[in-house]
Amino acid sequence: MIEIKNISKWYGQFQVLKDCSTRVEKGDVMVICGPSGSGKSTLIKTVNGLEPFQQGQISVDGTSVGAKDTDLPALRARIGMVFQNFELFPHLSVRDNLTLGQIKVLGRSKEEAVERGLHYLDRVGLLAHQDKFPAQLSGGQQQRVAIARALAMDPIAMLFDEPTSALDPEMINEVLDVMVGLAQEGMTMMVVTHEMGFARKVANRVVFMDHGVILEDTAKDEFFRAPQTERARDFLARIIH
Repeated sequence: MIEIKNISKWYGQFQVLKDCSTRVEKGDVMVICGPSGSGKSTLIKTVNGLEPFQQGQISVDGTSVGAKDTDLPALRARIGMVFQNFELFPHLSVRDNLTLGQIKVLGRSKEEAVERGLHYLDRVGLLAHQDKFPAQLSGGQQQRVAIARALAMDPIAMLFDEPTSALDPEMINEVLDVMVGLAQEGMTMMVVTHEMGFARKVANRVVFMDHGVILEDTAKDEFFRAPQTERARDFLARIIH
């Protein structure tokens, strides 16, 4: 589904990604973890072209992300993206946030867009809030709306960039519960997170990064049982403690 080959990226003279390679099969749930500044968020944003890269290749369902003739808006319409800070339109109601992309990008009628949007709003348990504006919702509710908005576009895969990092602790589980449900339904997912409980519960692969390098790319059970690098062992000991 997603193949990342030898990706390198620089910000000026600073190299933020160094020869990164991995692949995500259909139905995989890959958790990308590591210390702050390790390149996790940058890597996941290269998958749908939000971050350009200078070397390497990325393909999503056979489409080359970096090719000059690739229609990136069309590609992004097929890959759901959920950010740290929700990125909802503050001046639009929840219902309009759910329908705008469907109408403008996918060309759906307003009626069909509303039907699909409300279906996924119900899926995340917020149907009663369809007429509210983002500022009237808690952080956890806003993030669940953002997930519903991404799902309404019928993505082939979902990317999550630290989706719980901006939430109060009591709101984290309501978002993770939705993500666990998606994983159990077979959604292909790449998730940048520090939530190791989530990783243990639903991931089948774990990628560990530090200083722009993928140090480990292994099955979830192997990563938690016996990480291969000293850096990963130290990270796990600190974060699980």
